[in-house]
Amino acid sequence: MQLRRAMIAAPKSGSGKTMITCALLQALKNRGEKVLSYKCGPDYIDPMFHEKALGVPAGNLDTFFTGEEETKGILAGSAKEENIAVLEGVMGLFDGLGGSREEGSSYHLAKVTKTPIVLVTDVKGMGVRSMIPLLAGFLLYDKERLIKGVLLNRISERYYKTVKPLIEEELQIPVLGFIPEAKDLCIESRHLGLVMPQELNGIKEKLQKMAERLENTVSVSTIMEIAESAEELDIDKEHTEDIYLPEEIALPKDKPVIAVAKDEAFCFYYRENLLLLEKSGAEIKYFSPIWDQELPQECHGILLGGGYPELYAEKLSLNHSMHKAIRQAVEKGMPIVAECGGFMYLHSSLTGKDGISYAMAGVIPGKCVYTDRLVRFGYIEIQEEVSFFLSKGKRIKGHEFHYFDSTDNGNGAVAVKPVTGKSYSCIMAGENYWIGFPHLYYPSNPEFAWSFVEKASWYKRTMEAGYK
Repeated sequence: MQLRRAMIAAPKSGSGKTMITCALLQALKNRGEKVLSYKCGPDYIDPMFHEKALGVPAGNLDTFFTGEEETKGILAGSAKEENIAVLEGVMGLFDGLGGSREEGSSYHLAKVTKTPIVLVTDVKGMGVRSMIPLLAGFLLYDKERLIKGVLLNRISERYYKTVKPLIEEELQIPVLGFIPEAKDLCIESRHLGLVMPQELNGIKEKLQKMAERLENTVSVSTIMEIAESAEELDIDKEHTEDIYLPEEIALPKDKPVIAVAKDEAFCFYYRENLLLLEKSGAEIKYFSPIWDQELPQECHGILLGGGYPELYAEKLSLNHSMHKAIRQAVEKGMPIVAECGGFMYLHSSLTGKDGISYAMAGVIPGKCVYTDRLVRFGYIEIQEEVSFFLSKGKRIKGHEFHYFDSTDNGNGAVAVKPVTGKSYSCIMAGENYWIGFPHLYYPSNPEFAWSFVEKASWYKRTMEAGYK
C-alpha cells in the first residue's frame, strides 16, 4: 500500500524528538490531514501524548518484538492510504539491542518499512564546523540513504541563516528549518519518561503554540513532500495484522468481558495488545481502581497494566471496596494478568520514595518498595517454567523498567536478556494468573492473548453454569 510516512529521529536521546513530533502532528492536524503516529520501541508515554493531548491515533512499532515482516504488517494493517503517518524514533538513530545491534533501532524500523527520515540535531553550543562532521557521519552510516532532511534544534534564527547554506553546500542535504530554544514550551519529565498529559495544565494550548512556532521556522510542506516520497509498503497478505489470528485458532464466540484498569495510576497499555484481545474474542470494559467501588458487572477477566501507582498510593489504599472486589474475583478463579504497576498494586503494601507505606489490594502477601535505583531495564524474552498461558518451550517478548522491587518477584517463568543471554526468575504464573514486573507485547506471541481470552471464556461458562 502507498502510505505517506516520515520518521523523526535524532543522534541521541534528549535532542527534542518528542517535542518536535508533537508539534508536527498538531501542525498536520491543523492543515486538515488524517494523521497517525507510531513510537519506535517500548514506550507508553509518548504515544499517550499523541493520543490524549493531540487526539491522534497512536501505536508502537518494534522490530525486536515482531520481526521485519510482521512489523510492516502492523503498520499497513492500521493505516489507510489517505493517512499520513509520523514515526517517532527512540534514543539515537542507530541504537538497537544492547546499544550494539541494529535490531530494535529506529534505523532498522525505517529500513524495514522504507520510511524516509528527518534527522533532528540539538546544536546548542556547537559551531558549524562541528555540526558538519556530526551530520556527515550519520549520512555516511545511512547505507539505505533514508535521511532526507535535517532540522536544527536550539539555535537562534540569526545563526541558523549562517549555517544552513554551509551545511547544504558541503553535505548536499536539505536543512528543513530550525527550532529556537523555548523553555516556556518544554514538557517535564520523570524517571520513566515524560510527565503524563493529564498532569499538565494547558497542555493542548501549549502543543498548539508549539505547532504554530514550528510552522514559522520549519518547512512543514517539505516534510510532507518527504512523506509523499515514501516507497510503497511491499507486504504479503499473510503478513497483515490478521497473521495473529490463524484460521486454525478456534476463538470463543461468547464474548467474555475483560476488565481493564485505566485511570491516572494505570495507563500503560500498548494499543496493539488491547486490539489483539478484542480480535481474540474479548470485550473490553474499563474501570478505575482509584475511583470505582466495584469491578465492571459480569466481567470474566482482569487486566492491570503499568503506570504510576506510587503517585496515587494513598487514594488507591483508601479504596477498600475495590481491594475486596479484586481479591474475591481472584479467589473465585477469575483469570488475571498484571504488569509492573498492576503487580505493585496487588501486593499487601507499597512503600514509596518518601518511605511511607500504604495498604494495597492484598492479593499477593508481600511488600513492594522503592529502591532508589533502576532494578531492571531493557528487553527480555520470557518462557514459563510450566505451561499455563504459552505452549511448552514458547516465549513472549517484553521489557522491564522499574525502580521498585518486591519481596517476591515470582519464579513461574524465566526472563532472558536477548544480547547477553543472562537470565533470571520472574512472574507468578498459574492456571488463571500471570503477575509480575515485565511488560508484555502480545503480538510477539499472540498465543498469550488467545489463552487469556479462552480462560476468561471458560470462567464465564463456569459462572453461568453455576448460576443456572
